[in-house]
Amino acid sequence: MSIIEPVIRPPAEADSFLLQVTLGCSADRCSFCGAYKSKTFRVKDRKEITADINGYARRYQDTRRVFLMDGDALVLANSKLVPILEELDAAFPLLARISSYANGCNITRKNDHELAELYKHKLSLIYLGLESGSQGVLDRCGKSSSVEEMIEAVNKAAKAHIKSSVIVLLGLGGKKYSEEHVISTVAALNRMQPRYLSFLSLMVIPGTPLAEEVRRGEFEELNSTELLKESHEIIKGLDLKKTVFRSDHASNYLALEGAFPKDKMMLLNILESAIGGQIRLKPESLRGL
Repeated sequence: MSIIEPVIRPPAEADSFLLQVTLGCSADRCSFCGAYKSKTFRVKDRKEITADINGYARRYQDTRRVFLMDGDALVLANSKLVPILEELDAAFPLLARISSYANGCNITRKNDHELAELYKHKLSLIYLGLESGSQGVLDRCGKSSSVEEMIEAVNKAAKAHIKSSVIVLLGLGGKKYSEEHVISTVAALNRMQPRYLSFLSLMVIPGTPLAEEVRRGEFEELNSTELLKESHEIIKGLDLKKTVFRSDHASNYLALEGAFPKDKMMLLNILESAIGGQIRLKPESLRGL
């Protein structure tokens, strides 16, 4: 396997075949993200991709799930991406699902026929980093896709039967814009109605533009209680019809899971207990990315 580190993948893809289609992220400008700073974005050579597929297939014929890396394999045009999906389907007889990270603009650029073609070839799940529903917060951190693009992307993908797992980054507005971050994120998620939703908590990575903002006193991080309060207020405002929720990422002080709408009150009650000090939080030393 010719994987070029570092490798970033969602927790749910721990047992998937990780196929590196691109290196880095085509929109690597987010001030909080240090994931791909050591890589210059490029599409991997097709022969190398084919060799990776064949090499893995020789050892793991029973593979059922594949995750396309790095940051946004869906930046590829269908003319380049679909043949890769066809190779995967031919190599793994039990293949059930292909998934990928996606930038909102990479989905909105594809028409309905192109998205349907991807679904036909088993690409049925995208992971999309909304981060915040506030356009002001996103502008300040350099996010390339707009809130409206990401809302459109989730709804457009759903029309093609492609499910979305949407990621929210608690604390991204800092203390100054926390309320704006919460209110706008609730509004965006209610318009998206994602099939899956996850919360991560902001961790300032040394060497990133955000770390410099913190050093200069321009960004004030939220403490653990304030992050829990953001989580509580977002969940309180959600009106989701059929969404699986997870907040079990290593960055979070408290692991949560449930499904909307049935578990909404349970999640709120747990958060209220944690905010009130009745539940022990994860020590800072055990948090990670």
